Amino acid sequence: MFAAGTMLFASCSTSPESEMDAFIDDLMSKMTLEEKIGQLNLPASGEIITGQAKSSNVAERIRKGQVGGLLNLKGVERIREVQKQAVEDSRLGIPLLFGMDVIHGYETIFPIPLGLSCTWNMEAIEKSARIAAIEASADGICWTFSPMVDICRDARWGRIAEGSGEDPYLGSEIARAMVRGYQGDGMKRNDEIMACVKHFALYGGAEAGRDYNTVDMSRQRMFNDFMPPYKAAVEEGAGSMMAAFNDVDGIPATGNKWLMTDLLRNDWGFDGFVVSDYTGVTEMVDHGMGNIQDVAALSVNAGVDMDMVSDSFMGTLVQSVKEGKVSEETINTACRRILEAKYKLGLFEDPYKYCDLERPAKQVFCAEHREVARKIAAESFVLLKNEGNILPLQKKGTVAVIGPLANTKANMPGTWSVAAVAQNIPTLVEGMKHALGDKVNIITAKGSNLMSDAAYEERATMFGRSLGRDNRTDKQLLDEALRVAAKADVIVAAIGESSEMSGECSSRTELEIPDTQRALLKALLNTGKPVVLTLFTGRPLVLNWEHKNVPAILNVWFGGSETGSAVADVLFGDVNPSGKLTTTFPQSVGQLPLFYAHKNTGRPLAEGKWFEKFRSNYIDVSNDPLYPFGYGLSYTTFEYGDVKLSANSMDANGEITATVSVKNTGKYDGNEVVQLYIRDLVASVTRPVKELKGFEKVFIKAGETKEISFKINVEMLKFYNFDIDYVFEPGDFDVMIGPNSRDLKSARFTVK
Repeated sequence: MFAAGTMLFASCSTSPESEMDAFIDDLMSKMTLEEKIGQLNLPASGEIITGQAKSSNVAERIRKGQVGGLLNLKGVERIREVQKQAVEDSRLGIPLLFGMDVIHGYETIFPIPLGLSCTWNMEAIEKSARIAAIEASADGICWTFSPMVDICRDARWGRIAEGSGEDPYLGSEIARAMVRGYQGDGMKRNDEIMACVKHFALYGGAEAGRDYNTVDMSRQRMFNDFMPPYKAAVEEGAGSMMAAFNDVDGIPATGNKWLMTDLLRNDWGFDGFVVSDYTGVTEMVDHGMGNIQDVAALSVNAGVDMDMVSDSFMGTLVQSVKEGKVSEETINTACRRILEAKYKLGLFEDPYKYCDLERPAKQVFCAEHREVARKIAAESFVLLKNEGNILPLQKKGTVAVIGPLANTKANMPGTWSVAAVAQNIPTLVEGMKHALGDKVNIITAKGSNLMSDAAYEERATMFGRSLGRDNRTDKQLLDEALRVAAKADVIVAAIGESSEMSGECSSRTELEIPDTQRALLKALLNTGKPVVLTLFTGRPLVLNWEHKNVPAILNVWFGGSETGSAVADVLFGDVNPSGKLTTTFPQSVGQLPLFYAHKNTGRPLAEGKWFEKFRSNYIDVSNDPLYPFGYGLSYTTFEYGDVKLSANSMDANGEITATVSVKNTGKYDGNEVVQLYIRDLVASVTRPVKELKGFEKVFIKAGETKEISFKINVEMLKFYNFDIDYVFEPGDFDVMIGPNSRDLKSARFTVK
């Protein structure tokens, strides 16, 4: 039967939408109801991973036409074998989708997405996705569950590591870049794969930063602050979307028809398919939405087309059709969307498009990709402090790299690096030695475990190998570290979270560096040697003590497979750091959620004060962050001139140019991210004190001055009003330009 389908496809010289419709009409006319429902089923690869593909339960279901795709099966040979079963052994020979969590690289791992966003470099971000697509597709994968575009403003939420921070404008630009990188020129080539935008919607707004928790917000906040990145990804042509675990307006996203049909399809024009998250359909039982048959019907009727892992569609939809709870037309619509995705990927024309057995050796974890990963990692690092210009270090003498993250392979890639091969990834020390050669004598010691004994016993099973537990006592580890430190000219402290202390289901209520590591850091500072803190983290941490006491802090997030070499590049001045924070670092967990684009209250705190009675503040800490959104230092310094406007007013069809001069006043050439913010001073609804509306990353040589200009038009000033209409309102606006969201020069203009 598949051969006939192939002949129909081959008779067409091109594949426009009408030809796709004709092909799918013909195929669906041959499908039973059960086979249509089978296309909606996405099981995990299960026993296939063990190599027993032909005799496994999953394989039997493939032969019966009960599987539309498979989740997280790695290896092109295995995938080819399974695809062959679908094409040659099932009645209709419909090829499978093969999806995987290719989140920030395949085997060549890039910085975690939060770190990647701190490059503010859309070309680099798109390049990282392009390389991820090349490697994943070489190994048989045609579908990635990325990008995650959820806005998050609460650092307690572990999955902040997997997104692009707190800002909807920057998040939208990154979403577009990632989709372009994965899908390329419409997924025509065999190294272009389908993106899956997640998690639709509002997942990053979970109450108290607790994963999977309730999300409850006004429609106005939804549309102004959280929805833009999803919409941007749709506009960029993303092929699929993933439903979120949380509820939206009291209805779980996985069963929310307003979200999946009214908004996503009817309003935004999305023409791809929607997949649930892992067991997201059956989890609606615990949400209190009914039994398994009820929630499966609720989900498919809402517009979710594919059921990931829970098997509830396969188990109940035939019965629901018989009982009139789900129409066959609804099943047909969902099935068609899955088949259209396979058609657009070219799988009907060539089901083995992604199964070239010679590609992995040439294209996976190759030298070219690793070099790009190294450059992007270095660009993602954020210099938080550099007192006395301790950095960059000189390439001479002895450097002690001390800390529980100095010599661990498992922690370098960061969370959600499922395809990474741990033994191939250099540790921090190995990477630094590779980068520096014999110019610097690198010595090392562990110094402490990542956690105290009590914390380890409680959390070991949660974090697994990423904790890298050492059986020596704290005193033995510290004594060794001090002996090593005594031989060094400079100490690099490799300290912070383990990779799995952030990510899915890794919410935290305390965001300080673990106590055992802080004790180590204090002991290293007490040696009197210069200390540089290389901070590993997947989220903003509370760093008040560190900021006060440590002379230099370089936030390296989790930089991916080339972390060690990239850290050496920055510490020793081969790369001038240019990363800027995309999420606010608080002084205290009690400030969370904390973000720059907040609204004023009727009792705002007076400028320059940290406390006033009967004002909106705390009595024990100021409202200020420790490090604001957009913040990041360089080895050089930049001086901003005043903002100059081409005009002080414009009409609704006009345009104003805002210009600022930026001078590199230091000794090093460097990149600066010049940021444009706007405030709407009077509106029909309350508006944020500032919103990012533009940025430019510009290279400026030492002593050079550059003029940076931004064009401002009415489209940039629109927002969703009380009635959720996307409107512009005339009036006065402040335009602010600077190196971060705090240190800004401003001017005012009027739109008539």
